Amino acid sequence: MRILAIDAGNSRIKWGVHDDGSWLAQGWVATERAARLARAWAGLEPPGAIIAANVAGARVARTLATAARRFKRRIRFVKSAVAQCGVRNTYADPGQLGADRWAALVGAWNLHRGPCVVVNAGTTMTVDALDGEGVFLGGMIVPGADLMRGALARNTARLRPRPGRFAFFPSRTADAIESGAANALAGAVERMLRFMQRAGQAAPLTVLSGGAAQLLAPQLNGAVEVVDNLVLEGLIHIALEREQQAVSSKQ
Repeated sequence: MRILAIDAGNSRIKWGVHDDGSWLAQGWVATERAARLARAWAGLEPPGAIIAANVAGARVARTLATAARRFKRRIRFVKSAVAQCGVRNTYADPGQLGADRWAALVGAWNLHRGPCVVVNAGTTMTVDALDGEGVFLGGMIVPGADLMRGALARNTARLRPRPGRFAFFPSRTADAIESGAANALAGAVERMLRFMQRAGQAAPLTVLSGGAAQLLAPQLNGAVEVVDNLVLEGLIHIALEREQQAVSSKQ
């Protein structure tokens, strides 16, 4: 089945068309330019299903729905569930977990079927623990690299953002800011890895996605796998499971 999957985040709206086990097309627009999706999708063949994880608010949801009208299909907006696609949700209020985090957990589990720390490094960075039985144990949300740089620029007199490079011992202010952001993000991931190991999860894999993945990956210890568009991968699994359930209910 041809599926249009959409990951509407705070900074970008990523999308992809998936069919028969592979991606046929992928793209993105800035969230503030969501209306451009109608043009981006103009040449696409109508999908059999449209599924989305939206954390960008009601206005963006309406814009997505408008852009999808050309396909004469309604968008199914994902919400986190108690259990789905092999993943169980132990959040105190399962429905409160962000749709993007839930889809990323589903994507990571169906790619690896083992214990992992699922990291989505975007405007914010989420660090979520998934055990060897597919149980979501909980997770953290921290400011992303751009938010850290912006906070320094807004709240100090001299730390305006300038291009910097990571260094073990930074000797320039721009490098100190870049290195500080990278180390802060890496520290959150590595603490979650340590917590999981203390809980008996041997050598969990770090599954890393998001715009800051390339900044973060070289600073992490242990096994790391960078997965482009992990949320979209999870959305495809959710859509396919729903389709199978719909077919089964008709039999």
